[in-house]
Amino acid sequence: MYTREKKPSEIAAMRESGRMLATVLELLRHSAKPGMSTMDLNIIAEKELQSLGGKPAFLGYQGFPAVLCVSINDEVVHGIPSKDKIIEDGDIVSLDFGVVFDSMITDAAISVIVGNPRSEEDVRLVKMTEKSLLDGINVIKDGVKVGDIAESIQKRLDSNKFGIVRDLVGHGVGHDLHEDPNIPNYGHRGQGPILRKNMTIAIEPMATLGGYEVKVGRDGWTILTADGSRSAHFEHTVLITETGAEILTR
Repeated sequence: MYTREKKPSEIAAMRESGRMLATVLELLRHSAKPGMSTMDLNIIAEKELQSLGGKPAFLGYQGFPAVLCVSINDEVVHGIPSKDKIIEDGDIVSLDFGVVFDSMITDAAISVIVGNPRSEEDVRLVKMTEKSLLDGINVIKDGVKVGDIAESIQKRLDSNKFGIVRDLVGHGVGHDLHEDPNIPNYGHRGQGPILRKNMTIAIEPMATLGGYEVKVGRDGWTILTADGSRSAHFEHTVLITETGAEILTR
């Protein structure tokens, strides 16, 4: 499905979905501590979302077994929570979450360094990956081309000499978790599909301290850097407006 312009009622539902999602991610940001398991975070997310009145978008999606993706260090995305996976001091933990409210979906992610950072490079990776997301959002308006967003993200990450994951991209979102078009984190201004006001998209840069190549883990879900380098991932669902973008998951 190609993402279409959303009706006022659908936008209202996505605003509420995004509010719930932002609340859960902020709780997880402050809850993550060394010694916790990734399943502990999944349980926190599940309980908080239930109390807010939303439903998880990831649980059961193409068979995914949890409500939250928790990816650590060289795991880029789609990490399956486990009671046996323990977070250590200095880990980069990426938390990816989706919410359904009134049949409308939002999708967002953050990366946090738990405890004491292991290096200044880790700190810079997390900070600049988030900045690249905001760079992409800042060029959005009615009539923007996908390549405009992609080039803005790439410029920030290239200037910091980070690897830009190419096999995973942003996407339309709303009625389905993944709608067309794809929104890569690299590209050229003036190219790609045109996006119009009242469309909703998820922008999600993924960067590494090494190369751009990735591989699928043994569980069939977790995507890891091929060279073992550490990674970060940020994502927002945004509504395209006449003159800019409204971040729905903040």
